[in-house]
Amino acid sequence: MDFALIMFVLLLATGGIWVLDIAFGKKRGAGEAEPWWVEYAKSFFPVILVVFCIRSFLIEPFKIPSGSMIPTLQVGDFILVNKFTYGVRLPIIGKTIVPLNTPQRGDVMVFHYPEDPTLDYIKRVVGVPGDTVEYHNKRLWINGVEQAQQPDGDYNYVETGLSFVHTEKRVEALGERKHALLVNPEKPTLYLDSVAQFQGRENCSYDDELVRCKVPEGHYFMMGDNRDNSRDSRYWGFVPDDHIVGKAFFIWMNFSDLKRIGLSIN
Repeated sequence: MDFALIMFVLLLATGGIWVLDIAFGKKRGAGEAEPWWVEYAKSFFPVILVVFCIRSFLIEPFKIPSGSMIPTLQVGDFILVNKFTYGVRLPIIGKTIVPLNTPQRGDVMVFHYPEDPTLDYIKRVVGVPGDTVEYHNKRLWINGVEQAQQPDGDYNYVETGLSFVHTEKRVEALGERKHALLVNPEKPTLYLDSVAQFQGRENCSYDDELVRCKVPEGHYFMMGDNRDNSRDSRYWGFVPDDHIVGKAFFIWMNFSDLKRIGLSIN
């Protein structure tokens, strides 16, 4: 079950008990102690309310569980996500009630996974509504313009299960915004048999070395920075606006690498 939904149910339950006690608690005799469940509800309601509001409208913490965003994010990074960058949204249903900004190419964004909205994913925005995104021979084109890549040496890491991985590190420019990415020369550009039947697939075309998609209105095309170790919009399609959680901006802890504490996310 979604954590926000759990918090909302607890908020309603404790708040409801408090309200009922105000309405009917006067029937207790003078000096009679409150039932334990009333006392607990009154104690926990303010705490739950504060946590619910902070997580729903301001900042929410997440932990990075996989290597799909290496080198930008490492497995075990604890990050903070700004919940109001893209507007104030109603908790649980994700509907925008106060529009502010929209996701931009290059943003690192947390969202509800379209194939299972109970899961939260994190990837980089590479295509916004109306864009034509093409990934061809491990190069990215946006609206027919190749996004420049510069080699930046080798990058080696160890996957879960102690598997050693050798990759090439590159710096890619999405417009004027630059970020690091990894490319594994030993892997194909695309695994066609892993492409799902997603809503809007008619907007995409595929072959062994190419995926090209026209991003629909109200949707975004996401990719991991670890390009050959990321299952992303190339495989499961577009992220609708109401699935957006927020923009990742800060690493506040990594117990395996304390040097990462305090790094901003670009």
